[in-house]
Amino acid sequence: MAFIQVLDFRSNDIDTVMKSHQDWLAATEGKRTIRREIIARDRNDPSHYVVLAFFDSYESAMENSALPETQESAAAMAAATEGMTFLDLDIIDEA
Repeated sequence: MAFIQVLDFRSNDIDTVMKSHQDWLAATEGKRTIRREIIARDRNDPSHYVVLAFFDSYESAMENSALPETQESAAAMAAATEGMTFLDLDIIDEA
């Protein structure tokens, strides 16, 4: 079953967050299981961000999460963000 993980966070240092993300993309080339990703900023609150990460399944998301590079990136993101929460969604219908 397809799966989406939503990351919701605030940051006043989005450049550091994006640098960490770009480093992660380079380090996980050919290894990551993420299929698509959207990074969005709240138009009404420019310190509020949401990431939509698309995977083939929950299991592939957990495989991606277990990568050492993902763990390193998560630590760097945690240092540059506040209030990060995760929402795990199984896709039950898609048009």
